Amino acid sequence: MGGWAIAVHGGAGVDPNLPKERQEEAKKLLTRCLDIGISALRSSLPPIDVVELVIRELESDPLFNSGRGSALTAEGKAEMEASIMDGVGRRCGAVSGVTTVKNPISLARLVMDKSPHSYLAFSGAEDFAKQQGVELVDNDYFITEDNLGMLKLAKEANSIIFDYRIPVNGSDSCGAESDGPPLKMNGLPISVYAPETVGCVVVDGEGRCAAGTSTGGLMNKMSGRIGDSPLIGSGTYACEVCAVSCTGEGEAIIRCTLARDVAAVMEYKGMGLQEAVDFVIERRLDGGGQAGLIAVSSKGEVACGFNSNGMFRGCANQDGFMEVGIWDQ
Repeated sequence: MGGWAIAVHGGAGVDPNLPKERQEEAKKLLTRCLDIGISALRSSLPPIDVVELVIRELESDPLFNSGRGSALTAEGKAEMEASIMDGVGRRCGAVSGVTTVKNPISLARLVMDKSPHSYLAFSGAEDFAKQQGVELVDNDYFITEDNLGMLKLAKEANSIIFDYRIPVNGSDSCGAESDGPPLKMNGLPISVYAPETVGCVVVDGEGRCAAGTSTGGLMNKMSGRIGDSPLIGSGTYACEVCAVSCTGEGEAIIRCTLARDVAAVMEYKGMGLQEAVDFVIERRLDGGGQAGLIAVSSKGEVACGFNSNGMFRGCANQDGFMEVGIWDQ
């Protein structure tokens, strides 16, 4: 075995004009999360626990689109989703449509550990959360003034995908007509908008892998929309050989089961981790889909890849390597 490794992400698709101060904020948050994960790994915490711990930290900070600071539905509500998977035994748990659960990743973990199921959604997930005694908050907790303003602009632009982190010069900049249905799926060029889903992948010194992903979804999305993040094999996957967390255009990621494909080409084609990541980014994202992913292997390798303008990401391993970045690799 190659020792432990960890990677985190805060979403693929970044405005090239992202203000320097926002870049530094993102890097500081990613660095803080890496430090938390590294400390936990050095304390021999199991990979699945490290994944949950790190994603809880990301969900509690409004900088990225998960938990507090989640993107809002067309009705102005936060509907969150998350999934977690333990490569040991391929155990998994996922939730969608939660509106009062402070840390959706922990509810996904409870679905895995404390229920007979792998996936709970909407009222069923909320009822399970109450039964399990997780921390619940009013939906207002997840809503920020910035997101309310960007939802207004998205509605004016008749747009679903919208860069709700970067200031824009009015709704005209998104290139969509403001009146008349149907809603556009790409109000801004995909290379500009920032989905900013969060994720974490971990492998320990014994080669055990785990992965998790959490998001608020798309700004101005239809109520009830489910993306790739809670879908095992699409946004999240972990097995005996690797762990993967994806981010980007959820509909494209779902179509090509991006996370599972990384493991598949390693298992069936004998590819190494970075080779597998590069292969699926280049070959599987059909139809112009834009996405990125982070991954670790059971050998202690860590890798990332994306075909968008950038991806908020950070990684570290037992050998002392540590890197936090946003732009091209």
